[in-house]
Amino acid sequence: MTTTNKLTRWLAAVLGLFGLALLALNLYGFTQDLRPDGLTPEVLRFGEQDLSLTPPELEQAIFRLPGETDKQYAKRLTLDLAGGIAHVEWEAFDPDLFHQRVPVWENYILHLMGVVTSIPEYQRYHYANPYRSIERGIGICGDASMTLSGLLDEQGIANKIITVPGHVMVEAYFDGEPLLLDADFGVVLEQGIMFYEQNPQALISAYQQQLGRVNDGELMIAGNLIKDGFKYWNGTSHFITKKYYFEKVAYVVKWAFPVTLLLIAMVMWRKTGRR
Repeated sequence: MTTTNKLTRWLAAVLGLFGLALLALNLYGFTQDLRPDGLTPEVLRFGEQDLSLTPPELEQAIFRLPGETDKQYAKRLTLDLAGGIAHVEWEAFDPDLFHQRVPVWENYILHLMGVVTSIPEYQRYHYANPYRSIERGIGICGDASMTLSGLLDEQGIANKIITVPGHVMVEAYFDGEPLLLDADFGVVLEQGIMFYEQNPQALISAYQQQLGRVNDGELMIAGNLIKDGFKYWNGTSHFITKKYYFEKVAYVVKWAFPVTLLLIAMVMWRKTGRR
């Protein structure tokens, strides 16, 4: 065997082993739970009041009930997402502790983006896919709103994501009438954001009445709405456009890349055999 053939076979073996290792990592991910351990009241923003739904209950709650109208579903889903997604203090812990950084066995591409880059959105990741967000079961207002918006889209319920500095919500539409939905806190407001921009005290009163708490975010939301206004986004793909599509590509490439490496390795090995 010539030196060139030996080198080609060595390279083919390396590529093949690397491809097999990545495939094994992907398959190992099927045995792992994206939902982190340790979500006890001590690490959650709302303490004992957090996580009123178990993971199986949340996974079941996203399905529409028989006979449930669009508005009934949107209202219930808002409350269920708030009760089933853990409110971890987002910057308080190591990003790997609660799977804020995407685990390597979940998606090695997104994991590497969180390791080798200084981009905060990858170091503490927010899933564009609502089902992955539900599976992980932790998040802040942006996660809850993107999840709600995505699930409403699937039901053909018109909606927009709304950002007020420091907070994210969803405005849904029923026969042309808006409903403001906060799936982070679990608050349903019977008017649209424009109404509350003109009537901030009504927003404050609604939050305090529904939550039974005072000064737990509602004053900040109302104050920033008055000061800086709000912005509409046409769903998750508009809200986080680059990351939305990069996530989709990453979940295809995580399988396509190792398969391609194996095919290249096989072709290289066979060519050396023919020589």
